[in-house]
Amino acid sequence: MAIYAIGDVQGCADSLTALVGQLPFRAGRDQLWFVGDLVNRGPRSARVLRMVMAAGPHAISVLGNHDLHLLAVACGARQASASDTLDDVLRASDAQTLVDFVRHRPLAHHDQGVLMVHAGVLPDWNLGQTLALANEVSRRLQSSHWQDFMHEMYGNAPAHWRDGLRGHTRLRAIVNVLTRIRYLRPNGELEFKCKTNPSAAPADLLPWFAVPRRKTARQRMVFGHWSTLGLRITPKLMGLDTGCVWGSFLTAARLDDGAIFQQVAIDGRASD
Repeated sequence: MAIYAIGDVQGCADSLTALVGQLPFRAGRDQLWFVGDLVNRGPRSARVLRMVMAAGPHAISVLGNHDLHLLAVACGARQASASDTLDDVLRASDAQTLVDFVRHRPLAHHDQGVLMVHAGVLPDWNLGQTLALANEVSRRLQSSHWQDFMHEMYGNAPAHWRDGLRGHTRLRAIVNVLTRIRYLRPNGELEFKCKTNPSAAPADLLPWFAVPRRKTARQRMVFGHWSTLGLRITPKLMGLDTGCVWGSFLTAARLDDGAIFQQVAIDGRASD
């Protein structure tokens, strides 16, 4: 079995179709892993979701911040912003099926020795803790009370993780790490405003993966979320958000040998 990990699609269904078409993908044998943000900002989010759904167990996707935003808008916990392009999902005849599919995606996936999350992890989190915390959120999202958390999900606080956090505050902190993290301050505080490439970031900010003594440093990881970081491939890290929705590339990486496949963005924007 070969596994192809694919960066942030964000509604770019034509680019995804073209990329998958160039992969030596064996239907029924290989897997496609998606790093999250299947939807939003691009023009065809509903089509992307249907493509992933149609692949059944051969497609694995973790939740990204835009996927969670879809859930929040769908249940009325959040108003759509001017830059959102979610109407093709929300107004679809199968909207409830699409929303339920997203709601049942995990926030972290581990298989074949590889951990996949959307954005990253805290330096003090090991593999087991990361998976356990992600599952806490999944249990809430898959429950009959999932909308309650959607109303409490947004916000940058708490800026520091504590094991003793409880309730919605704890779930929000987990979501912020797994789906939004880029930089940390020297005191461990999460910093959400800076989105630039590390070469242009303030000197007091460290990318999450560069913090010394990170407990997952020996763990192979796949992530997305950070388009200004671009393609980042090291022996233990694969950063695959190459900004397809912004007109750049959609990228796939074969996990067993690191082979890279790229498709130039071909989707027009649904709106400015």
